[in-house]
Amino acid sequence: MDPKELNQHLFSLISMFASACWQQLGKIPSQMDGKINRDLKSAQVTIDMLLMLRDKTKGNLTKTEEKLLEDTISNLQMNYADEAAKGDTPKTEEKPKVEDKKEEEKN
Repeated sequence: MDPKELNQHLFSLISMFASACWQQLGKIPSQMDGKINRDLKSAQVTIDMLLMLRDKTKGNLTKTEEKLLEDTISNLQMNYADEAAKGDTPKTEEKPKVEDKKEEEKN
């Protein structure tokens, strides 16, 4: 591939947004703490930023750059829809303390 077909700075920017979105969708672990966290509101904002980038760069990208951006947006949108359809993840309930169990047994 000709380096002129894909600006490396643009590639890095798209990759950065995509990586953040995959983490926000709970598809990959966070680079900070290694945990899987799901934040669909943040994922939607990240997708919206990629859409804005696409709209603002329209007519100024090579075919390769356009395809990379469109494919990235499409993949993230499909995965967002999949995660949104699952609904909210159930919150983990706190286990009752041993002392609480003893109190219940007395009553």
